[in-house]
Amino acid sequence: MIDEFEIGLEDGPGAPARATVYTGLRGVGKTVMLNEVADAALEQGWITIPETLTPGFLDRLINEHLPTRLQKLDGTAKRRMTGVTAPLSLGGLTWETVETHPAGVGLRTQIEQLAGLVQGGILFTLDEIHKARTPDLVIFCAEIQHAFREELPVAFVGAGLPKAVDEALTSADSPLTFLRRADRHLLGSVDLEDVKTALQGPIEQGGRRISEEALQLAAEATKARNDDGGGGYPFLIQLVGYHAWNQHREVEEITVADVRRGISIARRKLGSLVLGPAVDDLSPVDKTFMLAMAQDDGPSKMRDLMERMQVDKNYASQYQGRLLKAGVIVKAGSGVVDFALPGMREYLRDHAASIANLS
Repeated sequence: MIDEFEIGLEDGPGAPARATVYTGLRGVGKTVMLNEVADAALEQGWITIPETLTPGFLDRLINEHLPTRLQKLDGTAKRRMTGVTAPLSLGGLTWETVETHPAGVGLRTQIEQLAGLVQGGILFTLDEIHKARTPDLVIFCAEIQHAFREELPVAFVGAGLPKAVDEALTSADSPLTFLRRADRHLLGSVDLEDVKTALQGPIEQGGRRISEEALQLAAEATKARNDDGGGGYPFLIQLVGYHAWNQHREVEEITVADVRRGISIARRKLGSLVLGPAVDDLSPVDKTFMLAMAQDDGPSKMRDLMERMQVDKNYASQYQGRLLKAGVIVKAGSGVVDFALPGMREYLRDHAASIANLS
């Protein structure tokens, strides 16, 4: 994915990868990808402007990020005397900097000015675009679209949760339509052999070792499902590795016992950091569907869920589709679904009463 983005920068205006959106569940590495592509752009001589879709992000672009970079690149700031505080012979003058690109100039003008000064281009990254379709986002997208149309050296990379990004970017609002044509990448699980590499590498770089049995156990614990489907969940790879390492930091070898303890701690952390917020994002009926799934020890058959919820096929299919789109469940066969996030079944069982009450 990073190679594809780098090629897009090299290919010039009009390259599809110059508008890219990464989606995926919490903890799959969306923000990490934004950082990685920003580093790739810096290596090609671009400047990067990172932001998050939180209140005031457009104001920060117009009055902080862009003016600062314009001033740095233009280098034409002037100084003017503002007063005399002592005899001139003692250097008693006070000065202030007069910016040639003061804050408050419009977003379009500043992008055009900056584009004329940079050697490479301007990369805007925007995290958490799932938060809301705010007026700020609409204005920002309109100006980025204008920059693309004018073939300015500008690129955009965004990231957010799948369902909400879909809702934000596939609306009929014309300023957002250019993002419908953006390259879309769904970040998911990691092959278990790569999981083992991701765990073993930092351990050995830290001057310790881990047995093959302990490494295999740690890798298997990162899987979202107990069967052969899927791979490791990125955030859980971090959690398991970190907490296994911390059990006996002074001992050279990380043991199976260390890994088991690390897994236990990691799963508790996952519940509060990822699973809880993921459930909170769901509608009451979505939660009811998930609670019905949690009654099974493995993948759930749709006909069983219909019976438990006392609903017909069309109703169940509607909410199956919503949860598939949100990325919290996956198809596990014909008429069969399973949880996409590791530990979700156990989390729902442990919190069933409170979730049901909130639903």
